[in-house]
Order: sequence, then structure tokens, then C-alpha cells
Amino acid sequence: MRGKTARVSEIEMNELVLPNDTNLHGSLLGGRLMHWMDIAGGMVASRHSNRIVVTAGVDSLDFKHPVHLGDIVRIKARLTWVGRTSMEVKVVVFAENFETRQIRLTNQAHIVYVALDRSGHPAAVPRLLLESAAEKGEFLRGEKRRRNRMEKRRGVRTALK
Repeated sequence: MRGKTARVSEIEMNELVLPNDTNLHGSLLGGRLMHWMDIAGGMVASRHSNRIVVTAGVDSLDFKHPVHLGDIVRIKARLTWVGRTSMEVKVVVFAENFETRQIRLTNQAHIVYVALDRSGHPAAVPRLLLESAAEKGEFLRGEKRRRNRMEKRRGVRTALK
């Protein structure tokens, strides 16, 4: 299977925060933002694998600043690590106040997706071709996050026995 670069599958999507997207404080609902982030990450993973993907996990979803009614939300998503059937996508969120043009980083997460074949079983994905030292660093950090996820999963299985 041939490899692909992260560049060919990255995406950027924009959303306008409307009243039905907000809580009683006029801030974007966390669940709505997580939904948008998952859609963006899923599109990247599907583009890379040319398959339907499912969300397998979320690492370190951080809420740094609130997003307000009327803000323009910019979501950037890019592959950081690829295994045999799973892919890690870094999703970064910015909010822009269209009146002041102030842009601020509000959220980021690493989301893991698994590619599925037509029968719903995990399917092999193209390897990730790294083009820069920064991408190689992201890939190595992604491998470390994967090891941590696997250790945590083993710990949970042991605790349940």
C-alpha cells in the first residue's frame, strides 16, 4: 500500500456560532464543539484511508478559552501519526471575533480513528509520508501517545478482572 503525506488530507472548516449552539452564558456548548472537531478529524482520516472511519479515542481535549455567540470558529485538522489500521489527527480550534478581528486559540485535541472495511472490520491504511522535521517530531510524539493509550487500556483490563 502506498503512503500519503499529511498535506493531502488536511482540512480547515469554519462554523458560525449561532444562538442554538450556545449555553445560557452565550458561550459555545462544549459538546457542539467536540462534534465539530470530531467531524473535522474524521474527514482527515477518511481522506487519508479512503474508507469510513470510527472514532476510537480522544487524547487531551483542552478547553483554553470560551467561544462566544457570533464568533467564527476555524477548525484545522491534520494527521500526526498512522499505524496499521488507526490514525491520530491533531485538531486545533481558533475563534475569531469578526468585529475586532481578534483570533485566539481556544481548543485542541488528538483524536484517534480506525478505518473500517465494508464488513465493518478494521482495515489497513496507507502509511504516513513525513515531509519535515516538525512532522517527524509530531509522529514520534504520536507514537508515545499511542503507547500511553495502550498501557492505560491494559491497566483498565487488569482492573476489571
